[in-house]
Amino acid sequence: MPSTITLPTKPPALKAESKQLDFYYGEFKALKGISMPVFENKVTALIGPSGCGKSTYLRCFNRMHDLYPGHRYDGQIYLHPDEVDVLDRHVDPIEVRMRISMVFQKPNPFPKSIYENVAYGLRVRGEKSRSYIDDKVEAALKGAALWNEAKDRLDDLAVAMSGGQQQRLCIARALATDPEIILFDEPTSALDPIATGSIEELIGEIKQKVTVLIVTHNMQQAARVSDYTAYMYLGELIEFGETREIFMKPKRKETEDYITGRFG
Repeated sequence: MPSTITLPTKPPALKAESKQLDFYYGEFKALKGISMPVFENKVTALIGPSGCGKSTYLRCFNRMHDLYPGHRYDGQIYLHPDEVDVLDRHVDPIEVRMRISMVFQKPNPFPKSIYENVAYGLRVRGEKSRSYIDDKVEAALKGAALWNEAKDRLDDLAVAMSGGQQQRLCIARALATDPEIILFDEPTSALDPIATGSIEELIGEIKQKVTVLIVTHNMQQAARVSDYTAYMYLGELIEFGETREIFMKPKRKETEDYITGRFG
């Protein structure tokens, strides 16, 4: 089933792109020849029914699948402008995860202080300067709109925070290493509507600094937060384009059926 990709007349700069990407869980082929651009400083949403490959595709970008045996990639994911293929076996997956951070479905703070959660990636990189780490922690917490709530309790355990605060802390942790891309895997599905609204607002702000790729089961959320939308089904990319075009004038009937609720 060939995909339809609609691009604007003058697309923004490419930050990453997958080319003929296949992915296998053992013998099962979960992704089938996905070629898709990811534009710089834009939010790209991945939508589609459960089990269509959205999260599988997302996790290819920072090699999360490497953590489990029996998984295999074919194809490429290029990170621009240096055109590094992040799936190349000679590329260090740890360095990939510094450049491409991830925020998961449920908040997953480490059993450490608020400060040490944010500083974690910097310490993994070998950073020793306390003043530098202090500055980066403050900047990351400000970037995640959490500084005012956390500045007087940096030594408190992160798990004592509310769910929404914990998710913003995870975003701060992701921001601290100055990533080029942040991957969000259904980041608000475990949160209440108020916390969801704050995370959506935050995503709109951080795209000024980083490129965002987000999996969401909520089409209204995709319409609210994203600049581009990709519709996936059974491991294939069916249609990709500017969000307003996908939601108002989809090119493929399969996309229209999903968006209007006739399918999925």
